[in-house]
Amino acid sequence: MECKSLRESDAIREFDVAYFAISVDSEETNKTFAQSLGVDYPLLSDPSKRIAVAYGVVDQDQPFASRWTFFVGPDGRILYIDKRVSPATHGRDIVQKLAELGIAKRRPGTASLGDSLLPRRANSEVPKSR
Repeated sequence: MECKSLRESDAIREFDVAYFAISVDSEETNKTFAQSLGVDYPLLSDPSKRIAVAYGVVDQDQPFASRWTFFVGPDGRILYIDKRVSPATHGRDIVQKLAELGIAKRRPGTASLGDSLLPRRANSEVPKSR
């Protein structure tokens, strides 16, 4: 439901942002899931849970990933963490938070920041840190 809410929220595409989802499921599971919903944004796989642990959404007491949304600025700093994700309204909630944070809208006829940063495919492996 959350992925569907994001896919159906055209207003997100008005902002100059990159957005994607990360799951601790395997790449193949994510690919099947993304295809079943017609997801039009990247769904990254983190089966090792390395990234999930680094962001605090998984730990020894919480083996399943929490549904949190991280709003990250162009400088890489976290601007806000939404720890109360509502799957049914998540797309609208993201749009509201982007506006509250003063995130710029993209200029008509130009590619968004996300278009230049991420491949537009249904899934990919989380890159290894250097």
